[in-house]
Amino acid sequence: MKEQKEVTLDRDLGLWSALALVIGTIIGAGVFVRQSAVLDDAGSTSMALFAWLAGGILTITAGLTIAEIASQMPETGGLYVYMERIYGKLWGFLSGWMQIIIYGPAMIASLGAYLAILLSDFFGFPSKYNAMLAIGTIILVGILNLFSNRYGATFAIITTICKLVPVAALIIFGLFFGNESAFGQSLVHVHQSAGNFGVAILATLFAFDGWILVANLGGEIKNPRKLLPQAITLGILAVLVIYLLVSYGVYRSVPAEQIHRLGTSAIPYIANQAFGEVGGKILSIGIIISIVGCMNGKIMTFPRIMYAMAKRGQLPFSKTLSYLHPKSHTPIFSTVAELIIVTIMIIFSNADRLSELCIFTVYCFYVMAFVGVFLLRKRNPNQHRVFSTPLFPITPILAIGGSLFVIVSEIMSDLPGVLTSFIFVAVGIPVFYYESKKYRERQAELNDED
Repeated sequence: MKEQKEVTLDRDLGLWSALALVIGTIIGAGVFVRQSAVLDDAGSTSMALFAWLAGGILTITAGLTIAEIASQMPETGGLYVYMERIYGKLWGFLSGWMQIIIYGPAMIASLGAYLAILLSDFFGFPSKYNAMLAIGTIILVGILNLFSNRYGATFAIITTICKLVPVAALIIFGLFFGNESAFGQSLVHVHQSAGNFGVAILATLFAFDGWILVANLGGEIKNPRKLLPQAITLGILAVLVIYLLVSYGVYRSVPAEQIHRLGTSAIPYIANQAFGEVGGKILSIGIIISIVGCMNGKIMTFPRIMYAMAKRGQLPFSKTLSYLHPKSHTPIFSTVAELIIVTIMIIFSNADRLSELCIFTVYCFYVMAFVGVFLLRKRNPNQHRVFSTPLFPITPILAIGGSLFVIVSEIMSDLPGVLTSFIFVAVGIPVFYYESKKYRERQAELNDED
């Protein structure tokens, strides 16, 4: 026990590592497969580009708001820590519980499932092996994250650079060789939901989600009060520019009506047209690397929430889950526990559906965190802030408005799913009180022994 108490997380991640994690965790498959969906909802290429811009601006306001909180609470756990400090232990626990039990594993599992489909198509494997491929890939990335955080961070940098290669190819081809107009193309034969600008923004907000996960590594980033805000804001800005340029390039390359007909196959079609069959293969490799990098960021960050909760004695097997390996200084048992939950989801459930169900709950906690900026300023009016949200209070108000838009949209479109997500969170309440009681009893026994 004495040796374990001396083991701490390594605080050796710099700005480039944090930036790579922000960009790599946001950019998965969304920018490649959602172009048609956003265009269909927006009704025209002009409105689709504005939807991507609006979604990016709302995400930036969210990032700038959280950055102020992150600079004051640069600890491992991210949103879980913020909620606990602002609203108390129960709310902190519920935000963490939802992320480690359902949301995080479901996101990783859905990435693994989509990656398996791509790998099967690329190598010609039978689809019956998809579950094994998904689990195998996730375990390999998980093993990497059992070693020092430097390996996961380096892998994030490499995959981020690699995934930008096909992105750059799409942008360059569209800008310099595309024959269509990126503005003003309207769809004639579209879905009934077409022309709904709000739905289009909602689709882009989901594509931007994941930016907050770097905050889970607050205890492992050098000078986090300064670097966390920089990584969050610069990372979101970079992704916004990438998304806009990719969308512009796509709309320049193929007529809007054809993008609508092609659906998720629009970008592979562009790659084949621009660079031939080899280009299509290269793009597939780029998307595969993109998903693996996104998966790595999530596998690296979600176990840190579990570790932070276990350190406070709030979970079953907290002593084991809070263990740090004396050499790698990583929460190996929390990482393994997350991988086990992910594997169970892949085998026994629909991970995509579970991740959709949790979007509502995640945004509920986002709203509470954004409101927390006002509460913290009121409680500590004279506190020196290393980073202050620009254009306060307009910026956090926009962030709150964007999140409320997602929440209301989810309630209107999937009320049964919303109620189910409430059940997921509610299950954590008795766990919190039971484990908190056990922790207090253990602490009392230790005090009596002293």
